[in-house]
Amino acid sequence: MNNEGGKNPVVMTVAGFDPSAGAGVLADIKTISAFGCYGIAAVTSVTLQNTQMIAGACHQTPASLRQQMSMLFDDFDVAAVKTGMLPTEDIVEEVANLVRGRSLHVVVDPVKNSSSGEELADDRATEALVKYLLPLSSVVTPNVTEAERLSGMVIRDRLSMEQGASEILKRGAGAVLITGGDSESDKCLDMLVDEQGTAIYDSQRVQSPHTHGTGCSVASAIACLLAQGRSLRDSIPIAKRYITQAILNAPQLGKGHGPLNHFPPGFDFES
Repeated sequence: MNNEGGKNPVVMTVAGFDPSAGAGVLADIKTISAFGCYGIAAVTSVTLQNTQMIAGACHQTPASLRQQMSMLFDDFDVAAVKTGMLPTEDIVEEVANLVRGRSLHVVVDPVKNSSSGEELADDRATEALVKYLLPLSSVVTPNVTEAERLSGMVIRDRLSMEQGASEILKRGAGAVLITGGDSESDKCLDMLVDEQGTAIYDSQRVQSPHTHGTGCSVASAIACLLAQGRSLRDSIPIAKRYITQAILNAPQLGKGHGPLNHFPPGFDFES
């Protein structure tokens, strides 16, 4: 892959713009910088939001997104692409067309709804993501709700989580990491299903209102680690520890779902 093992691999985020900087491209760029990579971004939608709510969104046209990404690909040797909010079918197809055939890692965070519940991608976009983008992905990182939509299954326990991940894998994903951050338990359980089988990663759940953008940030962290030459199975525990520390050290800003601290003090990014 391009830039693997390089000092500052280039990681591109293709996602929405969150003015509060808790999620979307701004959170991704902060995560990418924290991991020592160079972040570049293409914006799919400008959302109108703060930590409490989303009032709307102004989606980019496929032509606008195509020009953003094409100019970046022309100028940079991109090692990994992380996708987030892809709001429409046309946007999904455009992203797929632009990454297809390139030697890079593709980490797909299949954003459907915001932390506060607003819909960020319509059903046709989700269908297009399954059809066009999953087969190009190195790994897809849905939470439980997103995994249910992608798999068409109800997920309630470890068995159904594994079955859902296996179904998504059958639909073309390179690997599937279902994150348990949205489930109701004391443990935060993540499950990876790939060609090697199933791996479980669990940790104590951190109770905090400052969890805005966790999905964006964990996917970006994984993209960086893959770009630096780490294996997926080595990358996931590091990304999980990073998110835990980012929550524990949150700056406690905003009146709603507050942002993370993307530069947690003392965090070991190497192991």
